[in-house]
Amino acid sequence: MQARLEAANANRTSFNGDEISEFVDLMQVYEGAMYEISTKLDVLDSEFQVRFEHNPIHHLERRLKSVDSILEKLGRKELPPTTQSIKDNLFDVAGIRVICNYRDDVYSVSNYLSAQSDIQVLRVKDYIKNPKQNGYRSLHVIYAVPVFLSSGAHYTPVEVQFRTIAMDYWASLEHALRYKTDLPDARLNEHSQTLLDCARSLQNVEAQMQNIHRDINGAPQGDEAPRRRLQDKG
Repeated sequence: MQARLEAANANRTSFNGDEISEFVDLMQVYEGAMYEISTKLDVLDSEFQVRFEHNPIHHLERRLKSVDSILEKLGRKELPPTTQSIKDNLFDVAGIRVICNYRDDVYSVSNYLSAQSDIQVLRVKDYIKNPKQNGYRSLHVIYAVPVFLSSGAHYTPVEVQFRTIAMDYWASLEHALRYKTDLPDARLNEHSQTLLDCARSLQNVEAQMQNIHRDINGAPQGDEAPRRRLQDKG
């Protein structure tokens, strides 16, 4: 909390005095929402182990956007640097990356999470069924989860990215290449094409391994992304 306060104070040129304390309070809410989702995912993973002797989640990664990243995104969208602007326009301030073992696990975990009665599904982007042009694959779901404060329940968005281990290490390498600015353009283009070929190969390998896993494990199967589901916030 102290680090956030110092970071916000360092950006006084963007936040006015009143906004600084509001920003820190808002980040506390986003952090609470992030841990609410994380706990739900941990419980689901434990249940799968008991019921199916299989842990669908390899590991979780959590992150809150930094002050600089938030301000940069607001500026890019030509939005004012206010807490209200953050709440109304940014849905990825809190983020969780869920690394699963198989593609079935991605869809099973995301759908079981989406079916929980206190969660709202705000937006779904399925880059597994519809990969990006560069070969990127992942399932992105924005959830709204209630964070209970003294003033009541505050539904807060959290972006959750579900992907397999193979999708994750591919994405990490592609991200590193994208920001490797000291390579000649010809070499960058060559590596980008190689990564695209790798993405296709990995997709085929994953499908074969998934079929073997289905034969030896009774865990739920699925290939449907969560559906957008809005609930009354009460």
